[in-house]
Order: sequence, then C-alpha cells, then structure tokens
Amino acid sequence: MRQHVRPERGTAVSAVPLPPAASDPADAEREAGVARLFEAHYSSMLRLAVLLGADDPENVVAEAYYQIYRKWRRLKDTAAAEAYLRSTVCNLTRMRIRHLQVVRKHVEKPADELVASAESTAILRDDQRVLMDALQQLPARQREALVLRHWLGLKESEIAAAMGISCGSVKTHTSRGLAALTQAMEARR
Repeated sequence: MRQHVRPERGTAVSAVPLPPAASDPADAEREAGVARLFEAHYSSMLRLAVLLGADDPENVVAEAYYQIYRKWRRLKDTAAAEAYLRSTVCNLTRMRIRHLQVVRKHVEKPADELVASAESTAILRDDQRVLMDALQQLPARQREALVLRHWLGLKESEIAAAMGISCGSVKTHTSRGLAALTQAMEARR
C-alpha cells in the first residue's frame, strides 16, 4: 500500500515519486480493459446520456464506468462490456430523471430556468435543437427506444436487453415514439 508522509513545517519537499502499488494480474487486466472501453466508447456514451435527457451526462457516464470497473471480474464475457455499459447508462439516466422529477415537485423554481450543460450545447447543432426539443417531449421509454434504435443503430434484441423489456415492447415504443415525434415535428413547421 502506498503511503504519503506529510513533511513537517519548514522542511523542503523533495520530488520523490511514490513506489508503484503492487497489483495482481487480474487488477492490471481490469484496468487495461476499462481503459480500452473508455477510449473507444466514452464520447458515444456521453452522447447517449445527453440524448436520453440526462441533465448531468458526464456524471452519469462516469458512474457507469465506475460500476463496470467494480463488476469487471464478474463479467462472464468481457466482449459484452459495451452492452453492459450502454445498459447502465440507460438505467442511470432513467433513475436520475425520476429523481429530478421528485425534486422538482418540491422546488418552486420553474423548469424554464434550467440551463443546458456546456457539453450538451457543444454536441448539438442549431438544426438539431428542434428535433431534440421534440424528442425530449416524448415519454422516457419511447425516447430511449428511438435513441437506441436510430442513433446507435441497435437491433431490437439489443434494445430489449438495454431497456430490460421484451422485443414486442421495443416495437411498440419505437412505433409510438416515431408517430409522436413526426406529429410534433410537423406541428412546429
């Protein structure tokens, strides 16, 4: 275990690096696997959280990576880590939205005063804002199904696994979501 000793007042601090922490090969493999996953999928997971309506997408994605890091050894197939991560981002976003709905019921501040994060603003272009507004008006399950299908290009079975519902429910949510989105977009024109 690495220790850092604080020098007494008045003594010079030397730039002596701490010795590397002893770790077993399983820890090294876990860290390397999560690092590869982070490099390959961080931006897409951030966008997914934004599109699903997370008010703090960076924290949602960070929590998802933390959870997969903790559970890495229990993953039966590390190739499925991306699907697990995607599902975790969906679930965390859903939980966060539910939590905020409860909090907002007890706060007198109107929802119009909420400000989008800098990352949300940077990701979305002006021509996408109208679509995003219409997408945010959809029920959560419809929005999730549409984002997973049309933005990530997932198959129905993958969407069902990520959302924890049946393939038939995925078809229903996707169909209803598209109809509502089309209606909302046409009404804005």
